Parts: sequence; C-alpha cells; structure tokens
Amino acid sequence: MRDKIIYIFIFCISIQFVKAQFTLDGQLRPRTEYRHGFGSLIAEDAEPGFAVSTRARLNAGFKQETYEFYLSLQDVLVWGENRQLLPDDENNSFAVFEAWAKIKLGNGWSTKLGRQIIAYDDQRIFGGVDWTQQARNHDAALLKYNKESFSLDVGLAFSQDFDNPAGFQSVGNTFNTLGFFTYKTMQYAYVKNKWDNLTGSFLLLNNGFQNFDDAGNGDGVSNLQTLGTHLNYKKDKFNATLNAFLQTGERQGELDVKGAHLLGVELGYKTSDKVTLGLGAELISGNDGEDAGETGAFFPLFGTNHKFNGFLDYFYVGNHTNSVGLFDVHASAKFNTGKGSSLLVKVLNFSGAEELPSGDKALGTEIDLVFSKKFKGYTLAAGYSHMFASDGLYELQGIAEDDAASLQNWAWLQVTFKPKFLNTSNSK
Repeated sequence: MRDKIIYIFIFCISIQFVKAQFTLDGQLRPRTEYRHGFGSLIAEDAEPGFAVSTRARLNAGFKQETYEFYLSLQDVLVWGENRQLLPDDENNSFAVFEAWAKIKLGNGWSTKLGRQIIAYDDQRIFGGVDWTQQARNHDAALLKYNKESFSLDVGLAFSQDFDNPAGFQSVGNTFNTLGFFTYKTMQYAYVKNKWDNLTGSFLLLNNGFQNFDDAGNGDGVSNLQTLGTHLNYKKDKFNATLNAFLQTGERQGELDVKGAHLLGVELGYKTSDKVTLGLGAELISGNDGEDAGETGAFFPLFGTNHKFNGFLDYFYVGNHTNSVGLFDVHASAKFNTGKGSSLLVKVLNFSGAEELPSGDKALGTEIDLVFSKKFKGYTLAAGYSHMFASDGLYELQGIAEDDAASLQNWAWLQVTFKPKFLNTSNSK
C-alpha cells in the first residue's frame, strides 16, 4: 500500500511538471574583505578589519498558467562566528528572503503578494541592495499592469511585529521594529513607458514611520512623500540618464522635510568594443541649518546606495542622514580585458551640498577599481577603493586629521556560484 501511495505521489508531481515549470537553483557567495577606512575614516591607532562572509541561498520557483510561486531561503555566515559544536546558529541569520505568489488576472493585469524584492530603473530609490550579503526585501502587495511598452505598479504595505497570533486584538498597531527608514506603512505608484530611444518612469511614494511618546508608547505616524522621474536615452554608442526627485512631509519623530531634492545625470559613450567611458554628477540636498524640527536633507530611502557615491560607502549607506548633503562629480572607464573579463576604473570627487560649520565644503576624492572574470560555472570579482580625504570629511566625521590613518582604503575578493539544480520546461 505504501509503495502505491508513493507511485501515485510521483505520478501527480509528473503531471504537474507537464503542465507547469519548476526551477530549483542556488547561490553561494563568499567574500573576503580588508577594511581600513570602509564606511568611515579609521584612526591611526585602530586595527583594520579582516573577515570572510558568505551568502547561501536556495531558490525554488513554480510557474503555471494562472499563477507563479517563488521561495528563496537565505543564510548569511561570517566565518568563525559560531563556536565549535554549537547546536544552534548564534546570529539567527537564516531567513526566508523571498516568498511570493503572482496571480495572473488577465488583460495584462496581475497581482504579486508576499515578501519580495522591489527594484526599479537604476535602483536609485527602490533597489535590491544585492551587494550586501543580506540584501533588501519588502513585505508588500502589488497590483501590476503590463502591456506592450507601458507598465504600472501600485504597491501597498502595512508592517507589524507581534509574534502571537492569538494576541491580534490586544496587541494594537504600534510598530516597534526600529531601523534606518524602517516603515510602518507604504503606498506607491510607479508608471513606466518605452519609446524608440527613450524610457521614462514616474514614482509617487508615501512612507509612514511610527512615532513614540516619552514613555515609549505609539504616538501616531509621520508620513514622508518622495516623488520624481527617471529618464534614460540610448542611441547607438551613446546613453544618458537623468534622476530628479523631491521629498516632503515628515520623517520619523515629526521632523518636517521641506525642499529636499536629488538631481543626477549620467552620460556614457562606448568608444570601441573594449572601452566604455562615463561621466556624471549628482546633487543631494542637505540640512542647511534650518530651524529645529525641520530639514531640507534628502535621503534616497530604499535604493541600492552602494552603487552610487563611491564603493567605500561613506554616504547614504546607513549614514549621512540629515547631514550636509552631497555634490558628487565622477568619471569612469570600463575596459573589456578579455573573454568574460572587465576592469572598471572610477574617480569621484565629493563636496557637501551645504557648508560645514567651518564654512568648508570639500570632502575628498575616491578611486574605485573593480575587476571581474567569468569562468565556467562561477564568477570571480576583486576590488580596491582608496579615499583621499579633505578637511571637510575630517570635520564631518569628528576626527582630527593627525589622529586619522594616513591610508584610508578597502580591498575585497569575491567568488559567486549559481548552480542550476532543476529546470523543467513546459512540454506537450
């Protein structure tokens, strides 16, 4: 009888595979880092950081005529963080990174429900932050429309953090999970259209952040609005990108946001099959000494900020909020160095959008180098970044130049494996 049940089970699965597509793949990404000025200036007498971290993922996807399902399990490991023979993982890093279903509603409409990556355009405001080992996800419901060159997404989210479902009525709706721009509510609309050489999109986003009174009890919600456009023009060997965004409303703690803005321009030109040149600038408004309780500082919220303003992550990567803003001018060259390999060289000059108390604006110059090589079955990447700090950066970070290390740098080496375990295609 047991054997018959097993055969029936296998037969049912086989029928599903005939009518649907199932994929099973994974990712293993160990990265070694030497940090001697990554994220902030390091003092002369401080020891550099050196460690190896690994991201491991197992992804399963199922697709049939009426819906799709996706599940991604993830663990982020730092080599040696757990003692030997430890029965449990001390850092509790294992998580369901994605778990969503997409239901096809017909005539170009669909809905996507669950934990998912939300990323648009160049990921300036919404991004997957894939560089970080943990990456970024959202628990949200999306209503989507896609037909020909036009697409529309409407997203909704309501965050809660209680653990006991039986206490649903008694817990209330105070959201106690704190974090950098961790929101209680989110509503947005994203519209995109493609023309011959131009792609344009518009984003209207509202985030509600939980406020607390002096006793730590919930005290209403501050709503911050972000709106703007992303334009991309591409023809032959030339491409140009424009980002223009505004922020208004309130940050957490009822901090009024007035006139906050971001404006960025990127130009690229492919001079040959082996060389692509880039030139760009970005202005992010800062706090220019407004009255207490208000600010003009813009923050790019959920974007892949490591991609912008230098790989050393001195700005807008869990830092630099409500500060002097940033004016970033940069140039780059990407070289095709052989089959499946490339070298990126980028130089960035940073200044504050507003003056520091000393009246200075200059923050420094950064050089980024990244080499990447694809092999059969895996990819190897290595990078080096160096910061040449100006007086303003020492002032901004509160460290005297004499006390800071003369060398501020970061080096890393990463290998990425993406095995495909199973892929069953539709067959008849």
